[in-house]
Amino acid sequence: LLLLCHAEEAAVVVSGLRNTDVFVGESATFTCELSHPGVKNVQWWLDGTLLHNNLVTEISEQDGRIHTLTLNDVACHDSGTVTFRAGSLISSAKLLVKGISL
Repeated sequence: LLLLCHAEEAAVVVSGLRNTDVFVGESATFTCELSHPGVKNVQWWLDGTLLHNNLVTEISEQDGRIHTLTLNDVACHDSGTVTFRAGSLISSAKLLVKGISL
């Protein structure tokens, strides 16, 4: 009887968040890809405020590995640092919301 035993590798960030510039009223989307699914305690933050899934803040995941945050109808005060946390993994990027000069 052969027993195959391997320690489960810790997940790593394969593709982190990217800095994003958008105009007022547009949507900003951030995506973070992990090496494998099942990472617990996934959270999204904007400048230290925990984000929750609602009409303005859309949080989704695909295959348990690709985590996406979409901020809809952004305003100038939404500019700041977006942070993705999954267990001990962290990825951050800047969101810059630009006003429209008339």
